[in-house]
Amino acid sequence: MGAVAESLARIHSHRRGKSHSTRPTSKRAPSWVTHSPEEVEALIVKLAKSGLKPSEIGVRLRDEYGIPLVKPILGKSVTDVLRENNLLGDLPEDLERLLARAKRLQEHLAVHRSDRKNVRSLELLEAKIHRLSKYYKRIGRLPQDWKYSAVVAQLA
Repeated sequence: MGAVAESLARIHSHRRGKSHSTRPTSKRAPSWVTHSPEEVEALIVKLAKSGLKPSEIGVRLRDEYGIPLVKPILGKSVTDVLRENNLLGDLPEDLERLLARAKRLQEHLAVHRSDRKNVRSLELLEAKIHRLSKYYKRIGRLPQDWKYSAVVAQLA
């Protein structure tokens, strides 16, 4: 499996990216983490109320508080904690960021209509949005009637 996964290319390019972070090997909480599970959960809620997204909370916990992963300490993820405290947004974070990127690209293309390279970029981005929304509908994170209206057809 390892050799096959290393040779796979990216979805919309011919390159084989290897850049990614390496997660801790152990599934147990590290011995040097001094925070109790209650403190970690309170930190997550506090950071979410200050307006941070789940991925930003994870980075802040890692960099400022020395907590490499929340799951070994709490037994649940950051999004699970946010869901329990009704602090999770309507849309999943990755889909929300893709939608914001598509909106910025649409605004760019409204001004620069002949920018063919970015028309193609918008097509690929909208394909990602459709693929991701299909997944989130399947697992029940998005309502079945949620729809993203494609703008590429209007631009061509």
